[in-house]
Amino acid sequence: MRRSRVVVGAILVQLCLGAIYAWSVFTPALRDAGWSKAQTQVVFSVGLATFAGMMVFAGRRLKTWGPQRLAMMGGLTLGAGYVLASLGGGSNFWIVLLGVGLVGGAGIGLAYVVPIAVGMRWFPDRKGFITGAAVAGFGFGALGWVKVAGEWGHLIENRGLGFTFFVYGIAFAALVLAGSLWMRMPPDGWSPAGFTPAEAAAGTGGENFTAREMLRTPQFHLISFTFAVSAGAGLMSIGLMKLYPIEALGANGIDEARASAIAGTAMAVFFSLANGMGRLVWGVLSDELGRKRSVILMAASQGILLLAFTSMAGAELSLYVGAALIGFNFGGNFALFPALTADEFGDSAVGNNYPWVFLSYGFGGIVFPILGGWLGDLGNFPLAFTICGVGCLIGAVASFFVFPPHKDEATQPFSVHGFLHNAHLFEDVNS
Repeated sequence: MRRSRVVVGAILVQLCLGAIYAWSVFTPALRDAGWSKAQTQVVFSVGLATFAGMMVFAGRRLKTWGPQRLAMMGGLTLGAGYVLASLGGGSNFWIVLLGVGLVGGAGIGLAYVVPIAVGMRWFPDRKGFITGAAVAGFGFGALGWVKVAGEWGHLIENRGLGFTFFVYGIAFAALVLAGSLWMRMPPDGWSPAGFTPAEAAAGTGGENFTAREMLRTPQFHLISFTFAVSAGAGLMSIGLMKLYPIEALGANGIDEARASAIAGTAMAVFFSLANGMGRLVWGVLSDELGRKRSVILMAASQGILLLAFTSMAGAELSLYVGAALIGFNFGGNFALFPALTADEFGDSAVGNNYPWVFLSYGFGGIVFPILGGWLGDLGNFPLAFTICGVGCLIGAVASFFVFPPHKDEATQPFSVHGFLHNAHLFEDVNS
């Protein structure tokens, strides 16, 4: 099978899974139907939590069920969730919570890891590229589904919520099933022409850790911490990217209507497009710079940007630049951390191991957005961005200590002295 088909299949699958980030397009109509703001966010939060939790289950079943079957199950489950949500006109809270939040979130979790695991097996020579290409589909998919339901297709306006949920459910199932046709592992012993498979050495992707072995290493916890603060800061920025700039622009004399339009453009256009591009570009860059160096650079630059954003949000041009750069780095998380997990804990084991790392995304997605909203209620949005900026800088420092693990570390009690000794602390940062 040609490797290019794997890329097409991965993008098709992830285009549909990105529907979780399109949830905001439904919330105005749900509010008009009598939903509270809290209810709209409960469905989104339950969807994210189910997504992250189901990924761990899917990773453990990847080898026994096979990637194609797992992807098909994910697509059918996701589609069924949206069809279920369409019952009762698509506005009954409990039916939508069950359909989109629980069933739909489970479908995303079942299928999400498949394109990443399959892609890395077909592209061991370009792990950053294939991961970036797959998760770019997730990012751009959200923008596409928002536009189809809204200003492009006017589905919600013309046909209502129930019809839109139903159409989306059928489309998600059909597209994921089509993409899953190419979600097959390469034959045993296969490698691309001119590529020498990695030896079973630490940090090359050739030494495969079980999930239990990985969880016992300090490297896992350092990677998870960096992912939590970096992704959490980005998720907080998504939640505040309209609210805070409206306040900052208004303080500089811009009327509320124009401030709202500028902030909406910053989020819907600059942040969203850069989020998709960042997934692909950071993945490709990491193939050249190295995964660890790329994570350090991404986290450090994100920290600086978040600290600077409090002075950038009050002017239109600098707001657009800040939103684009923060979105670009946020997208990079989803290309870099799967590839870094593969490098550190094994290419063949990434389908089982990455879901455990991804749980830190769920943790960050709960803590940081709530922190941002709480500080916003206190009238201190700048402090929220400052805390997140400092967190990202600490994450960059933590990533510096992610040295190639050895299997014997997973069987020994952890000690700082032993870790620093095995890490060869004064070797090159990419050792």
